[in-house]
Amino acid sequence: MEFNNIRRILSCTRRAVDRFSMINDGDRIAVGLSGGKDSIALLAALHDLKRFYPADFSLYGITVSMGFKDFDAGPLKDFCEKLGVGFRLVETRLAELIFEERKESNPCSLCARMRRGILHDTAKALGCNKLALGHHYDDVIDTFMLNLFNEGRLAAFLPVTYLSRKDITVIRPFMYLPEKDIRYFISKNDLPVIKSPCPEDKHTDRETLHKLIGDLDRERKGLKHRIFNAIEEGGLLDKESE
Repeated sequence: MEFNNIRRILSCTRRAVDRFSMINDGDRIAVGLSGGKDSIALLAALHDLKRFYPADFSLYGITVSMGFKDFDAGPLKDFCEKLGVGFRLVETRLAELIFEERKESNPCSLCARMRRGILHDTAKALGCNKLALGHHYDDVIDTFMLNLFNEGRLAAFLPVTYLSRKDITVIRPFMYLPEKDIRYFISKNDLPVIKSPCPEDKHTDRETLHKLIGDLDRERKGLKHRIFNAIEEGGLLDKESE
């Protein structure tokens, strides 16, 4: 399967993979495939990177269904088959548990933790030693600002995190890739992007801050670039793994 306008995606992906030694020979990498634009683009990028990268690695797509009635993972399975990538769908009742039974006032935090745990366990069950997530350049900035505003601490996503309790390494190959480049790539390809059925989608603190940072960046050109540089120069991307 050939992708249009993927050169920019691949360039940023390889930069991160090389800079943080994310991929080694023989790695079996599970990709957290939510169906959103970021995870779809990540699988496409790693699939193309595999063609020429000096380290030999394999890929596997994992989708965690929260149990929303309108969610159909069929297009994701078909996409993986076209790429020659294995696919595993994990059915859960997280939506019912979080929204109906527990009626969480802050559902996103609990949901994220539970989905990560399922991803880690499924990746290990499939024999994968690494899990790739689609967090990108803008996510790094948003997370840094959220931690600063809400908790008064300086922290961001780590590019590589070894989880000793799970014996699996989480990698984020899109660390250097701006969201606008993902949107452009998606617009130029016929890809199975699935709209999130979650009622909290686009109504979170993260989304509010993301819009604020975007507005400020348009007023003060280069603001995002300066924030990211401060994060990197401050060594926040080079902390030891957990």
